[in-house]
Amino acid sequence: MIANTIEDNRQRQCFEGVSSVWLFGYGSLIYKVDFPFLEQRAASIEGWARRFWQGSHDHRGTPQAPGRVVTLVEQPGARCRGMAYRVAPEVFTHLDEREKNGYLRFTTAMQFDDGTRCDGLVYIATADNSAFLGPADDLDIARQIDTAEGPSGPNRDYLLQLADALRSLGDDDHHVFTLETLLSWTPADA
Repeated sequence: MIANTIEDNRQRQCFEGVSSVWLFGYGSLIYKVDFPFLEQRAASIEGWARRFWQGSHDHRGTPQAPGRVVTLVEQPGARCRGMAYRVAPEVFTHLDEREKNGYLRFTTAMQFDDGTRCDGLVYIATADNSAFLGPADDLDIARQIDTAEGPSGPNRDYLLQLADALRSLGDDDHHVFTLETLLSWTPADA
């Protein structure tokens, strides 16, 4: 089920008098940068784990056969590596549309690779949105990803591009790489 969050996000932060905002990307925002940015830096956030627990009914699946995309779930001691972008506030008009299926903007503390820190925004699909699929067996998640396809293409491409992007960042995300391995040897009809 599509969970349109565009209007909710437009009410969440006030950008009046703000010339730029940091945005933390941990999924497709790492490898599909279809928005202008002023600066880009590798970064990480603490206490969050990347999981393929959000349904994609509008990009990598359909309402009848949703795909799975990543969201963040709280996990003490976890560290999620990604990419931070300093953007003009106007960019959120596009990003709110792109991330509309259940994702809300939250403030997060980020740490850049040089050790400096600052606050930024991050899109998270929480468990209370209607498109949230939640945890499942890794093999079941891989099968769903292998068979789903939507307007943005096959769900498997999302997983494979994310895995490649994380390798380029030097990240070792066990969840993503396990699903990638399962996808490579699991036939869709198994």
